Amino acid sequence: MNKNSNIKKNQVSFPSVRVRKEYLRYFIELAYNGKNYHGWQKQPDAISVQEVVEDALSKLLNRPLSIVGAGRTDAGVHAKQIFAHFDFQDEINLENLKNRLNAFLNDDVVILSIFEVNEKAHTRFDAIARSYEYQIYLGKSPFLLDSTWQIKTKILDVDVMNEAAKLLLNYTNFKCFSKSKTDVFTYDCNITEAKWVVNGNMLTFHITANRFLRNMVRAIVGTLYNVGIGKITINDFIDIIESQDRSKAGLSVPAQGLFLTKVTYPKSIYK
Repeated sequence: MNKNSNIKKNQVSFPSVRVRKEYLRYFIELAYNGKNYHGWQKQPDAISVQEVVEDALSKLLNRPLSIVGAGRTDAGVHAKQIFAHFDFQDEINLENLKNRLNAFLNDDVVILSIFEVNEKAHTRFDAIARSYEYQIYLGKSPFLLDSTWQIKTKILDVDVMNEAAKLLLNYTNFKCFSKSKTDVFTYDCNITEAKWVVNGNMLTFHITANRFLRNMVRAIVGTLYNVGIGKITINDFIDIIESQDRSKAGLSVPAQGLFLTKVTYPKSIYK
């Protein structure tokens, strides 16, 4: 008998090399004050929320990692809820990682939760709805400078602003509210909620849709503001939407009043 065959037959295999596991996908739920950031998305010459979270995660997990966000907010815009995902080869103590990230990050970025999802779940493409709020303070407050657009002299007709806001639900093409020279495959959005709510001196615009165009909410608010001060009529508002011409819509209101408040996903992404 061949000696080598004998050795192979009786050889014991030791697990000296760990078998590589599949990568796991995790969602990070976070909130941030956008005052000190040039938006969500990484920039070559300015600080962003994505950059600081990515850097913290890479340091704590001891390897370079990239995260993908549910969308991109502009400079100065805030988020009460947004999600990002990343892939990692090993299981993680998620509560411990959340606490360590919060200790590492500045106080204007907070990790709310981290959880495992299905391997193909995507924070951007799987989102089925997003909600925003825009806050206008009717008056002057030194404590709300970073979170509201303060209107000190104009009187707004909120009833007519709400009448115009309801009309948004009758349309899908919102090119007139999109940032110019934006490369998108469609200007269609399905808006399911658009309303103004008054609480004392605070006037808040609530809007929900399946997707939003760049600068869309701030342009809508600026146009509804023109309705509220009587600069344009309800019929003018309709004409603006149907024109699909950004130059006919209102100003892009200041960024600090805008909050991304909710991102919704189908149950199928969760484990």
